[in-house]
Amino acid sequence: MPKHPFTWAMFMEEFQHGGPHVHFLAFIIFNLIGIAILHYVFKWLIGLLSRHTHVRREEWENTFKFMPVLLGMQLGIKLTKNILNLPQFARHILNDHFHSLVIFTVTLFVAHLTSSYLKSRLSRSEERSSSMSILSTVVDLAVYMVGFLFILNSYGISISPLLTALGAGGLASALALQDTLANLFSGITTIFSKQVRMGDYIKMASGEAGRVVDMNWRNTTIRTATGNLIIVPNKNIAASNVMNYEQPLAECTISIPITITYDNDLKQVEQVTLDVARCILKRSEYGVSGFEPLVRFDQLGDYGIRFQVVLRIKNILDEATLKHQFIKAIVNRYKKEDIRLLVRHD
Repeated sequence: MPKHPFTWAMFMEEFQHGGPHVHFLAFIIFNLIGIAILHYVFKWLIGLLSRHTHVRREEWENTFKFMPVLLGMQLGIKLTKNILNLPQFARHILNDHFHSLVIFTVTLFVAHLTSSYLKSRLSRSEERSSSMSILSTVVDLAVYMVGFLFILNSYGISISPLLTALGAGGLASALALQDTLANLFSGITTIFSKQVRMGDYIKMASGEAGRVVDMNWRNTTIRTATGNLIIVPNKNIAASNVMNYEQPLAECTISIPITITYDNDLKQVEQVTLDVARCILKRSEYGVSGFEPLVRFDQLGDYGIRFQVVLRIKNILDEATLKHQFIKAIVNRYKKEDIRLLVRHD
């Protein structure tokens, strides 16, 4: 039989007595209304939580990401079922979709909540918040897999064969992806051991040095002092000797070598050098003001006496700047005190 085109008169007839087109339009409107209402509700809730908790607004927004849309759709389904006179098969379809949405919403919320919690617990500090995408990836995959199995079970699909297939396939995948899995588990072990944390400044035995800005399922990203990025496989971090300049404290001592001629008064040299060192540590924003600097004579050379000036800095990245400030100050003071530095013309 030929199909008749849908006309405005037919739509008005459905509007008065009900019909699939009107019901579908009402379903869309109810969903939009639900999403709009929940959008403003969650906006108010996030503002309230960010003001009355120590968690930042960005973390709450990430935790509740997509929640207004998903819960709004559930509200739209409920309004559709309660207001419209739907046939039984349509109600059955809406019930199935509603249950799937509930499971998916809970799955997404648990994934976001767990990921945000782990980031908050394992990040170095509030001021040095860094990305740990390996945690997000592992947590999300695990939670999404569980949620997917629950959705299949809610539709009456047996998950036992799927679990059996996943077990057999997992063994084959483990053999084929040895390097990938080695990087994955090395990254997880490194994070949970807390020997290297996000934001730490590290130096590897191979010479790479910088601040850890991310650790994903395959590699660790290190930002150097010049702003460049170094990509290192996670298993290399786990197997290498790593110097961590942030643990147990970010503060560290540095030594600056100076060589003077033999005709200087060593007692005067020591006193003048300590005065300059104390002044630099007190005035510089990079030095630790409470630290007592040291002068240690350590070598009698062919042309002069060498000694080390020991200072303490707040962070290893401040070493070059503090040395720069100290060297300028010490040279000017030595000139005033007639202390002669060793100058060799090779």
